[in-house]
Amino acid sequence: MTSTRRRLGTPTAHRAAGLAVAALVGLAAPGLTGPVAAAEPATVLPSSGPPPAAVLPSTTSSSYFDTPRDLSGCPYRTAPPAPVDESEVPLPGRTSPAPPPVPESLAGGDGLDGCEVVAPDGFDVPPAVTASAWMISDLDTGEIVAARDPHGRYRPASLIKTLLASVALDTLDADRIIEVTDADLEGAEGSLVGIGPGGKYSVDRLLRGLLMSSGNDAAVVLAHRMGGIDATLEAMNAHAAALGAQGTYAASVNGLDAPGMMSSAYDMSLIFRDAMSRPEFARIVGTEQSGFPGYPAGEGAGAPDPAAASAYTGPTVRPDGVVVNPGFVVSNDNQLLYNYPGAIGGKTGFTDDARHTFIGAAERDGRRLAVVLLDGTRVPEAPWQQAAALLDAGFATDDSVGRLGTGGPASPEDATENLASGPLGSVGQGSVGQGSVGQGSVGQGSAGQGSATVAGASALERVGPWTAVGVAGLVVLAGAALAVRSRR
Repeated sequence: MTSTRRRLGTPTAHRAAGLAVAALVGLAAPGLTGPVAAAEPATVLPSSGPPPAAVLPSTTSSSYFDTPRDLSGCPYRTAPPAPVDESEVPLPGRTSPAPPPVPESLAGGDGLDGCEVVAPDGFDVPPAVTASAWMISDLDTGEIVAARDPHGRYRPASLIKTLLASVALDTLDADRIIEVTDADLEGAEGSLVGIGPGGKYSVDRLLRGLLMSSGNDAAVVLAHRMGGIDATLEAMNAHAAALGAQGTYAASVNGLDAPGMMSSAYDMSLIFRDAMSRPEFARIVGTEQSGFPGYPAGEGAGAPDPAAASAYTGPTVRPDGVVVNPGFVVSNDNQLLYNYPGAIGGKTGFTDDARHTFIGAAERDGRRLAVVLLDGTRVPEAPWQQAAALLDAGFATDDSVGRLGTGGPASPEDATENLASGPLGSVGQGSVGQGSVGQGSVGQGSAGQGSATVAGASALERVGPWTAVGVAGLVVLAGAALAVRSRR
């Protein structure tokens, strides 16, 4: 195992309002099959290299979201960057939790204790990668191929939903049917899949809405059915600690910024690897499209078959006068699935404080790699494209710089040796009856192909102009109606 060190360049949104915006866009765009979920924009700047790193202001200006951070001196060893809004102000009567202590011996290997790039000899870091922290790791062996600031603490945004999903799969029967009430939806804000009172959803469908469409409404429904938000957070943090995720503190079940929220590229790699050991999780994150029920349950609210779904027409009225929000099709918002040969899953994330976060995984010649990006930008390329470039670089080397689950006083030796064992093959590829909103078929994942070249056209470009118009309309309307940036 050889390595070298290098530096890379020196107000709350309401559920009702979110649903109204989604429904309005769905009605305005007849080519769509349901309420539109947040999606990666199709337009990408040329990959001529990232802008120079800078000390960023505490503001939500465009420069804040487009400029890499200066990591000189490893400033985020203890806590994430300062927030840019009031999302982490404690509620009255509460205080912010103290950050988890930084261990004297960090897990994963001796070379992972800094914030520079640590990589095998000959590993070339793609010039377009702007994330403050990233890690490439092997899902099956746990080997760490390369990383930057692996133990630096950043906000995970919706990547934390992978931890929630693991706890839910370990706690709830996937076939259990939940009839959702208004109380179940308390706390649902930001990115919503489109769950409503009176709807009947299996736990499996809720997990699809959680992971494919990053539904914050699915997150709170699951949490309320596992004993409440506080109890679920306690279970999530306990599970993270058991895995050896020493720098992680889940402060919200959906990834929205909250006092104390933090994780690291190392920890999220550990958490995702653990999640992928569950076949149900791996199947969902690898699914492109899926039917999702409407509400209230009954005639007209069933989940459609993605392969034969009609265009979404908005609410209808039953003969008995009940207004029904019909079932719709959701499409996975992870663009890697549609554009990277061999992609097998992942998760997207964004908040003002976290900026862009991303997990992507792919298989090539029987080898499965995952990449985590934290505190990233969309310049000069979208997060999924930056992840694709890192995956290419990872598959091009057989060396490693460490191993997940080894080292560190709180990490049991080889704690994850048996996690995610064995390639999953084609599990989860194609349409499997549930997903985030889209129309028709939007690409195939083709696991195991040899080439890793990213396809030129995004899924949004391939499903036609109405989808792009609908997503653009959602962004504009959400900005006006909710007065916050899209969060997922």
